Amino acid sequence: MTTSTTPTTPGARSRASAAPALTRRALLAGSTATAAALALAACGKKSDDGAASSKEITVLTHDDFNLPEDLLAAFQKDSGVTVSISKSGSGGELANQLVLTKDAPLGDAFFGIDNSFISRLAMGGVVDSASTITLPAGAESYLVDGSTAIAPIDFGEVALNYDVAYFTDHGLTPPASFEDLTKPENKDLAVLINPSTSTTGLCFLLATIARFGEDGFADYWKQLVANGAKIVEGWTAAYSVDFSAGEGKGSYPIVLSYSSSPAATVSDDGTTSTTASVPATAFRQIEYAGVLAGAKNPSGAKAFIEWLLTKDVQTAIPDSMYMYPVSTEATLSQAMTTFGALSPSPLTLDAATIADKRETWLATWTEAVGQ
Repeated sequence: MTTSTTPTTPGARSRASAAPALTRRALLAGSTATAAALALAACGKKSDDGAASSKEITVLTHDDFNLPEDLLAAFQKDSGVTVSISKSGSGGELANQLVLTKDAPLGDAFFGIDNSFISRLAMGGVVDSASTITLPAGAESYLVDGSTAIAPIDFGEVALNYDVAYFTDHGLTPPASFEDLTKPENKDLAVLINPSTSTTGLCFLLATIARFGEDGFADYWKQLVANGAKIVEGWTAAYSVDFSAGEGKGSYPIVLSYSSSPAATVSDDGTTSTTASVPATAFRQIEYAGVLAGAKNPSGAKAFIEWLLTKDVQTAIPDSMYMYPVSTEATLSQAMTTFGALSPSPLTLDAATIADKRETWLATWTEAVGQ
């Protein structure tokens, strides 16, 4: 299976494709049914004692992996390695799958686990620590515990977006901070995303923790709900259905998306965008790749990951997946540079701290919003 040439919309960056029926337990820890299914798959993999061809690799990714087919074809031709891309749901679902099948991995490499889940892999024996990756300039600052076995590939910023025309037409001041969403003039205007079913939603939850602290974020969420904020299960429902500047022309002019999203709503002449982001609400999301422990073709997997870090691929990432390249050698399109600019001071949290407290924070959030 090869990747699609159709560019992913910035909202599809959300990793928010989990079905509404997924509970927090199913998404983050794995339901009994999911665990059983993955265990059976792993057993099937383990029983296959035929050696895989050294010219083949399987890369496990989230559903939004997308790069130009000509680039992938060139890699396969130059390396002699045939690449099979296996998409495994949201980033949280992918992390869950990798942990559950670590003793009999379903592939050779993974791509797309972000900093809200990567410590599960780092601490869980999922990654081949001997397969260190050669990094381009600029990538070192995104390492997890200094190890190059888990390679940063791209990064983005989850942030509030707003419908420019709505605020202009209604003579209102657009939101510029977290606090603005709790003001009376913005009552019933924001649609947000459930952090239990979406990594985009989870990143926004982490942003509120970074901003208001562990003792203050729950009260902030209570204020959001009291001010009419709507909470949906995933990015598609938020941006494409409820957002007033989205395809569905919904009734909410403030939406949770990405700092890069306005680069996809640019006018035909390239001079304006119908949407804008709120830099003060941006939370840095970093996506990683690595060779799986027990991979049948670790050398081919390592070559693929290092290919993801080449200048050509890094330059393609912004317009293919609406994330930013970790390599300083890559270039950005004019639309991304002008309308998808990064926040000068994005919020962050340590990956190990997220891993340690994620479920506690989610439980606190659930109680605060009554979901």
